[in-house]
Amino acid sequence: MSNIVRAALVQAKWTGDTASMVDQHEAHTRAAAARGAQIIGFQEVFNAPYFCQVQEAEHHRWAEPVPDGPTVQRMCALARETGMVLVVPVYESDGPGFYYNTAAVIDADGSYLGKYRKHHLPHLPGFWEKYYFRPGNLGWPVFDTAVGRIGVYICYDRHFPEGWRALGLAGAQLVYNPSATSRGLSSYLWQLEQPAAAVANEYFIAAINRVGVEEYGDNDFYGTSYFVDPYGQFVGDPASGTDEELVVRDLDFDLIDEVRQKWAFYRDRRPDAYQPLTEP
Repeated sequence: MSNIVRAALVQAKWTGDTASMVDQHEAHTRAAAARGAQIIGFQEVFNAPYFCQVQEAEHHRWAEPVPDGPTVQRMCALARETGMVLVVPVYESDGPGFYYNTAAVIDADGSYLGKYRKHHLPHLPGFWEKYYFRPGNLGWPVFDTAVGRIGVYICYDRHFPEGWRALGLAGAQLVYNPSATSRGLSSYLWQLEQPAAAVANEYFIAAINRVGVEEYGDNDFYGTSYFVDPYGQFVGDPASGTDEELVVRDLDFDLIDEVRQKWAFYRDRRPDAYQPLTEP
């Protein structure tokens, strides 16, 4: 019998305030649950605009503790209500001056399992992330959830193969990649990098992008979120390039074993030869 996980993701437009943004994602989560989804993930800093288009201290106001802040606590209650696993990206405050680009992972019973902090931070026009965030310092955790082993890799991280591989070595079956990436900068790479990472590491990836133009800059977030399988093939069609969308797909986790037997990339790794890659 196939090991099918019904998974969901949301690509959304900024509504103008946190309260309505969280309400909107709660509604999408309940709609996904009604369609039988067992896990759902949101876009990068889902409850805020992508404020990193500017460098202004006022935007620290979007930060909150994880897991004790209001958004993650509310999402824990939502997970408990719907019986779904949730991947919840937020701007994390870990004390005065300690801020991270973070995703909380919540199990289907509402229990907080842990968090991933984004390792790689861009700092260029439209993406001034080093102004706001410290580099992630929690490694690449993989979380045992009700649906399987789930990892997270956030936006700009996707350009760096090392984290994808670390998640695979830790046993990830599905990796959520919440993002905020704009049309002129990376649309060519968007449908190239995550399928390649899914093949190289032989697991499923959920690639999530914002959609629309927001109030703090000209970045045109182009949506086209998707699920990709370990063969590098899209699971169904990518989402719209212009509109908000809830995507629900059936992922056959048995494909992971199938691909790892057919393409024995993990067997043929040579970690004994890789030391120069990590030397300063």
